[in-house]
Amino acid sequence: MNEINLQDLRRQIDSLDDQILDLLNRRAEVVIAVGKSKNEKQGEYYVPSREKAIYERLLSKSTGPFPEEGIKRVFREVISASLSLEQPLKVAFLGPQATYTHVASMQQFGFSAQLVPLKSIPSIFDEVSRGRASYGVVPVENSNEGVVSHTLDMFMSSDLKIIAEIMLSISHDLLNLSGQIEDVRKVISHPQAIAQCRSWLEDNLPDLPVVDSSSTANAAQQVAEDASAAAIASETAATLYGLRVVKHKIEDNSNNFTRFLVIGNEMQGPSGKDKTSIMFSVKDQAGVLYNMLEPFSKRDINLAKIESRPMKGKAWEYIFFLDMEGHIQDPEIAEAIEELRKYCQFLKVLGSYPRARK
Repeated sequence: MNEINLQDLRRQIDSLDDQILDLLNRRAEVVIAVGKSKNEKQGEYYVPSREKAIYERLLSKSTGPFPEEGIKRVFREVISASLSLEQPLKVAFLGPQATYTHVASMQQFGFSAQLVPLKSIPSIFDEVSRGRASYGVVPVENSNEGVVSHTLDMFMSSDLKIIAEIMLSISHDLLNLSGQIEDVRKVISHPQAIAQCRSWLEDNLPDLPVVDSSSTANAAQQVAEDASAAAIASETAATLYGLRVVKHKIEDNSNNFTRFLVIGNEMQGPSGKDKTSIMFSVKDQAGVLYNMLEPFSKRDINLAKIESRPMKGKAWEYIFFLDMEGHIQDPEIAEAIEELRKYCQFLKVLGSYPRARK
């Protein structure tokens, strides 16, 4: 390619960039008008089902060669910046920065949202309940290590609703200051991350001490001040804390996902591909397990998950958490839940929200 052709192509790119910028500003003007309308009608500023519809429509229309994941990332930031024009969006997450909950929050809300790290799951629920944060992001389960009991327990006393879920692929890196494995004298990380990398550690660093930390991000912070240590953490943590990657993807199981919940004050409307979560306690009687499942089975409702937790202060009594496909406004879902209610000491709908894509 000669220099003249290259210059012409660059001029075409500049012209297209100018058009994109003009369209972004025109889009922003419409967003501001939408925000005024929502304010007059006291509508919700953040609607996950609307975002999901935007992504799916754009992906279905794209013929390439721009990659699908790139489309979603670009429009994630366009939507994030647009929301900031309507109303500043404050989102609390389980910190510190560079935890996987932080990564999930950035994936869901983009970089224009004000992401606020908090030290505990109860503090996130409290911040959202008191209106000091618009939404909260909390982990609820890992595909390898199971449920996060603190999150489930919080729903027992909270009236907050699940408004969205996030599925994040978890990839653990070994990080230190030098990037050299021979400099590692100990490994620091959260116990769950350590458990997910146990085989790799035994095969590659069998004689080194492994130290627990409160989070993978906290481990990275410690390693940033200790040249003899390495952290198991995310690549985001390496960037934030000035570390280098010793080894990428050291998790034992590559099919490793963590599910996060976005909590807020308002129930979401249907998106067409939803999930509904409920919690309930059943009366202790013969055939109760059958009675729990039968309302869903006879309506062909797919149950995505059922989990039990001990009821605090009552030995051998349990709270059940159940996820099903569908929205509470779907007649068959509403009917099944009302039929289940007959066998329950109490029942609470935790939310209906768009199903996340892995």
